[in-house]
Amino acid sequence: MFKGVKPIIYGGHEVWPLVEGGKGVAATNHASAGAWAAAGGIGTVSAVNADSYDAEGKIVPQRYHALTRRDRHEELVQYAIDGAVEQVRRAFEIAGGKGAININVLWEMGGAQRVLHGVLERTRGMVAGVTCGAGMPYKLSEIAASYDVSYLPIISSARAFRALWKRAYSKASEWLSAVVYEDPWLAGGHNGLSNAEDPRVPQDPYPRVKALRETMREGGISDDVPIVMAGGVWYLRDWSNWIDNPELGQIAFQFGTRPLLTKESPIPQGWKDKLTQIEEGDVLLHRFSPTGFYSSAVRNPFLRSLEARSERQIPYSTEIAGDHQFQLDVGVRGKNFWVTKGDLLRARGWYGAGFTDALKTPDNTLVFVTPAEKAEIRKDQSDCMGCLSQCAFSAWMDSDTNSTGRLADPRSFCIQKTLQDIAHGGDTDQNLMFAGHGAYNFKKDPFYSNGFVPTVKQLVDRILTGD
Repeated sequence: MFKGVKPIIYGGHEVWPLVEGGKGVAATNHASAGAWAAAGGIGTVSAVNADSYDAEGKIVPQRYHALTRRDRHEELVQYAIDGAVEQVRRAFEIAGGKGAININVLWEMGGAQRVLHGVLERTRGMVAGVTCGAGMPYKLSEIAASYDVSYLPIISSARAFRALWKRAYSKASEWLSAVVYEDPWLAGGHNGLSNAEDPRVPQDPYPRVKALRETMREGGISDDVPIVMAGGVWYLRDWSNWIDNPELGQIAFQFGTRPLLTKESPIPQGWKDKLTQIEEGDVLLHRFSPTGFYSSAVRNPFLRSLEARSERQIPYSTEIAGDHQFQLDVGVRGKNFWVTKGDLLRARGWYGAGFTDALKTPDNTLVFVTPAEKAEIRKDQSDCMGCLSQCAFSAWMDSDTNSTGRLADPRSFCIQKTLQDIAHGGDTDQNLMFAGHGAYNFKKDPFYSNGFVPTVKQLVDRILTGD
């Protein structure tokens, strides 16, 4: 047992202060979450479009049959509720009364509040808490408390928590069981990096977490309410000065990337194999997600193609103005595209290289793509099922108009399509592969030498030694 690590009270009984990070779509399910809880920790079922099963136990493909985005959105919400309920029930059974089972939702996912109500209503007594980030989940406390369930907001700054506390959480403080601090420079998936912070200049998490604890104390929140450190956590020995530290109060730790490589992890073997090949620096903090948030993923050919697409981009004017004195003569129909001389030459070069179609963006720029890329982009935008509360890629918004009112952005991608694909055996080079920035440790950590893949119990036991 690593020095200072001791159980905490959560969900009415003792658990290890180790939280399995919830990863959707379908990268954290009943098998991994149930096993994590059975090992004495807090397992997390991803309630982001989780898998359902047919009578033979096979995964039900999430196919959409409705003709309109609004009706497909309704199909998506029902898939999400049914899948998460099934995952929670199975995880609870595997846990066998040990540890605790949480669910994780993204506040900006389509129908988030409806999904939360639907899942918690049908899993009473099974879910200990709800972790929720990717946005400002003001109503999380109200919804969780109405089902006698704890809530654990995921934030990346003391400022964000202060806003949530003042507006809503102070009214349901007794159900606040922990606050998850997610390091935006180190965590995998979406994060809360703000426009005031530089994605290229990581900040030390210690003063940020210290500031969070001070903010919690200002609100009268006990030091016994843990701050869960998430992002960049691999070895507990790296965090020895955080444990039993009166400046920080009770600290727990969330592991998102390490549990991907276990026997119970539901991700396909090809994804697991890729994890063992990651080098330091292979994970990119980027802003291509249609959510508008920063996120971190493996810089594979899929992500590189998005980088290249954005580099094949030029601003334009619809009339002669300033340096925009040259009429664009490639990639567009019509004559109302005026660009600089340098951009005209670049556009002709891209056209000659096969990027013959220019697509408008919401920022009065054009991106040049191949005809095949254009066809895929347009089809994916047309097939939108409203998986986000608002989507830059398709211009969907969960509102009366079902539209953001902005032009759909071809520099992004359909996140539901790619995450479903990679989670169910799709090409790991041609899909978004979320991972934390510490994923290179799979290659360096002797625990994984000779291709060893642990069970969740073996991983938890290893973590508890400090390694």
